[in-house]
Amino acid sequence: MGFDIKRFKGDVDEELICPICSGVLEDPLQAPACEHAFCRACITEWISRQPTCPVDRQAVTASQLRPVPRILRNLLSRLCTSCDNALHGCNTVLKLDSLASHLVECEFNPKRPMPCEAGCGLVIPKDELAEHNCVRELRALIATHQGKLNDYEQELAEQRLVINEHKRELALLKEFMRAMRLSNPSMRALADQMEREEVVRWANSLARARVTRWGGMISTPDDVLQMMIKRSLSESGCPPHIIDDLMENCHERRWPPGLSSLETRQNNRRLYEKYVCKRVPGKQAVLVLHCDNTHVDEHMMVEPGLVMIFAHGIE
Repeated sequence: MGFDIKRFKGDVDEELICPICSGVLEDPLQAPACEHAFCRACITEWISRQPTCPVDRQAVTASQLRPVPRILRNLLSRLCTSCDNALHGCNTVLKLDSLASHLVECEFNPKRPMPCEAGCGLVIPKDELAEHNCVRELRALIATHQGKLNDYEQELAEQRLVINEHKRELALLKEFMRAMRLSNPSMRALADQMEREEVVRWANSLARARVTRWGGMISTPDDVLQMMIKRSLSESGCPPHIIDDLMENCHERRWPPGLSSLETRQNNRRLYEKYVCKRVPGKQAVLVLHCDNTHVDEHMMVEPGLVMIFAHGIE
């Protein structure tokens, strides 16, 4: 539906009037052959009922419609019109191409978004402010968000069930692979490769860490501290087949020759800088995994890697 011709100042050229609604063209399109122009909404609705030009009845489809020439667009943009909010007190007269931006800021626009001054913080259309009730609106907002939260929680629960089922199936597959590798050399090699790839994927999921105080390393962590680190490793997705070995390697009795005593650790302090360290999530501890540190000297590394626990100094 085009613009009401009565709102425009002065005469409007006939070429700028839609033959369907008799209003001034709004977002116009034209037929390809006869070049008759129509409001987009008008011609779209017309063609949905009968695919012909409303003026000369030549066949035309929606896909054949095209934008009007620039000269016609320029003529439309120069028309002077009153504001849509004239009935609400706005006396502004402006060019048609400025109308959209003016309506956004027009102080007489009854639907202009206005902040509630009663303190709820909501933005309300101007004509609804008088009947706005903060408590009612906030309760409705909370109810809406609570409904969405319930939906998200249900979806999350369903996804957890699916994930747990996948984990169960994966565990069964791993057990089958372990059983097969005892009797089949080719299966043994395949299972070993799968386990190595699983460790690499897990290592890549961990955040890089930087040790700022190597002197804060705890070389003989107690059982409680070890249990905390083991729980964190498990929650981070550590492959079960290496978690016990990693925890054994958090004590200096299992460390490689280059770390086996306080004296050797002090002598090899410069070699620590070569380590690629991964953060044990939420703890003052790092993982120095063999798959991340193939560049490190053999006397400074063990399979599948080291767990180093610190009193402080992890970033």
